[in-house]
Amino acid sequence: MNNLVALILAGGQGERLSILSQERAKPAVIFAGRYRIIDFTLSNCVNSGIFRVGVLTQYRPRSLNDHIGIGRPWDLDRAGGGIFLLQPYTGRGASDWYRGTADAVYQNLYFLEEQRADLVVVLAGDHVYSMRYDHMVAFHRSVGADVTVGVVEVPRSEVGRYGTVVLDEENRVRTFEEKVAHAQSNLASMGIYVFNLDALRERLIEDAHRKSNHDFGQDILPVMVERDKVYGYKFEGYWRDVGTLEAYWQANMDLLAELPEFNLYDRANPVLTRVANYPPAKVGAQAHVSRSLVCEGCIVDGYIDHSILSPGVHVEEGAVVRDSIIFDDVYIERGAIVDRCIVDKEVRIGHGSQLGWGDDYTLNRQEPKNLCTGLTLVGKRSVLPSGLRVGRNCKVGPLAYASDFENHSVPSGATVEGARGMRRLL
Repeated sequence: MNNLVALILAGGQGERLSILSQERAKPAVIFAGRYRIIDFTLSNCVNSGIFRVGVLTQYRPRSLNDHIGIGRPWDLDRAGGGIFLLQPYTGRGASDWYRGTADAVYQNLYFLEEQRADLVVVLAGDHVYSMRYDHMVAFHRSVGADVTVGVVEVPRSEVGRYGTVVLDEENRVRTFEEKVAHAQSNLASMGIYVFNLDALRERLIEDAHRKSNHDFGQDILPVMVERDKVYGYKFEGYWRDVGTLEAYWQANMDLLAELPEFNLYDRANPVLTRVANYPPAKVGAQAHVSRSLVCEGCIVDGYIDHSILSPGVHVEEGAVVRDSIIFDDVYIERGAIVDRCIVDKEVRIGHGSQLGWGDDYTLNRQEPKNLCTGLTLVGKRSVLPSGLRVGRNCKVGPLAYASDFENHSVPSGATVEGARGMRRLL
C-alpha cells in the first residue's frame, strides 16, 4: 500500500440534515453518540493499511478540523505520511472554491504528485460502513482496471438517490447512470473509487477545461465507462448514506437491534475516534434503560428506551426519552418527555416539557422534504421552558430561549428560528 494515497471528500454542506449541519460539515455530525460520521471512513483507511490520507474540506470546516486535529486517534500523526487537511485557497495560480467533487480533486493534483502515488482511493466522508479498502485495491490490480467503483445493492425504491451501474459477467461496468428514477440496475455507487493516477489526471484535466458540473458521478465516470477500463467491486456488508434526516435517524436506530447488522464491537476493525475526558456513565436507582446506547459521562435517573445518549447527557428522575438521539451535554429535567427527536448539543429541556407530542404529522412548512416522517429537531444550545409542548416535524433553531415560544406551544410542522433568526414562529 506504499504507493497509494486516499482522498476523503468532506466538504459537503448537507442541507438535507437541516440544522444538524447548519454550523458543521456533514462528516462532522455526531453518530452513535460518541463518533463523528467521518470516523468510519478514517478508521477504514487505517484498518486497511492506508496511512497517507488527505481530507478535502470546504463548508464550515472548523468542527471537522478540530475533531481530526493531527490525526492521533487514527495513528495518522506520522512524519512520513499521515493526515493532510486540504482546504480551497486563492493564490497566483489556478485556485478557487471547490466547484464539485471532481474539481476538488483536480485542485489537489499537486498533492498527489508530491506523494508520488500510483493509485488514488477517493472516498466520501459522509457514509456509515466498515470496509477493507485493501481488498478492493487487490481486486483493482488483479483485473487491470483504470478505475474501480465500489457498488452495493440498494432497494429499488431508492435507486433515484444514487448513481447506479450495470456490470457484465466479468464485473466490468457497461453503464453508469447518475440518480435516475428508473435505473437499469439497483447496484449503487458507494462513492468509493480506486483510480490509477495517470487515468485520473487525464480525465480531471479534460473536465476542468470544459463546461460541466465537475462531479465524479455526473461527469467523470460516464466518460471513463466509454473510454477506459472501469470495473465494479461488489460490497456485501452494511453501508448507509446518511444524507437525509430519516436515513441518519434510522442508521442510528439500526445499532439498537439485538443483533445489529453493523457491528461496532468488531475488534479486528475498530471504529476509532477522538475521545473526550468524561467520567463513567452513572445509572440511578430509579432509572430504566432498555435497547439504548449510553455514552461516558451520562447521568441517568429517568426512563430511556430505544435511544442514544451522547457523552455528558443528564436525564433527571421522571423524564422519558424514547426513540431519540441526544447529543453531548444535554440536560433533560424531571417530567420532560422526548419522543422521536434529535436534540443537538448543550440543550436544556425544562421540566414537564413534551417534545414530539401528539399524533399530528403535518409536514414542516419550512422544510417539507426534510421533516416529513415525524422527527422533531432541537438546535444547539437552546433552552426550552418548562411545560412547553412541541409537536411532530418541528424545528427549533439554535439558541432558542423562552421568549421565542408563544403560548408554550409549537404546533406540528412549525419552525422556531431562535436567536439567530427573526425570533418568531413560522
